[in-house]
Amino acid sequence: MPPRAEAAAPSNADLASVFFALGDETRLRLVAVLCAGGAFSIAQLTATTAITRQAVTKHLQVLADARVVKDVKVGRERLWQLDPAQIDDARRSLEVIGRQWDQALGKLKASVEASLR
Repeated sequence: MPPRAEAAAPSNADLASVFFALGDETRLRLVAVLCAGGAFSIAQLTATTAITRQAVTKHLQVLADARVVKDVKVGRERLWQLDPAQIDDARRSLEVIGRQWDQALGKLKASVEASLR
């Protein structure tokens, strides 16, 4: 995959929609299946589960609204695949938060150590 062009930082609303979409166990499972690669039909996504096609369709729509997945029409069928850009943005956001957290903990540790001297 070619490197992504430098774009504006994602908005908090965009990130919130991704985290919301991934916050559901069923949707997270669907993303995991789609991460395995390829495009899958609703029938393929429901073949090994007790979840109805209607429920999977609704979950995929939430993921599509968050731009985590996209559908491609092939003949009469819609195939769903991962669209990783939003997940990459969310991952980068978490990395920034993680660095900020590490810095805050480092400052707290230094402060506690200074007060013990």
